[in-house]
Amino acid sequence: MDTAPVDSLARYPVPRHRLSRRDYYRLGEAGILGEDDRVELLEGQLVDMSPILPRHAIVVENLTERLITGFASRARVRCQNPVVLDDGSEPQPDLALVRRPWSGYPRTHPGPEDIFLLIEVSDSSLAFDRTVKLELYARAGIPEVWIVDLTTDTVLVHRGRSGGAYGSVVGVEAPAVLGVEALPGVTIPVAEVFV
Repeated sequence: MDTAPVDSLARYPVPRHRLSRRDYYRLGEAGILGEDDRVELLEGQLVDMSPILPRHAIVVENLTERLITGFASRARVRCQNPVVLDDGSEPQPDLALVRRPWSGYPRTHPGPEDIFLLIEVSDSSLAFDRTVKLELYARAGIPEVWIVDLTTDTVLVHRGRSGGAYGSVVGVEAPAVLGVEALPGVTIPVAEVFV
């Protein structure tokens, strides 16, 4: 017997109530959403996030260490914290390299004008990150996004944003190195990212 929930609404074009960032915060303040709830706000909807598996965590830690070591004097490294794309989207990328301090600091999370780089570390979420999240990031004006593909040990570097897409996508594997276009002069060996 199939007990998986059926999303009947997905099959019909029914109007949906979208949440604003303010609504989202009020859900937290009211205790409806707790600190341990792994959700993010995307286009006014609450989206469940994948659990963090051990390899995912280690790769995030490796990247965090290298970003802090390389960019500490030039940018702030945020690990699994929200960024603001617009009033209906506040995703939580695995890493964000942002201005120090960002506009609106400390009243709001960094927005597109504050972000040099977003990084998503992906295994089970790869298809979602490469489509939905990448489109949201491009539309918001994020200049560079890395999708760290744990299924192939490749970093997909997205640059050259135009509207809702990135014009340049380059797969980078060991022994190559990574660099952030907006902050030249620092390289990260791909071999030091994966374990």
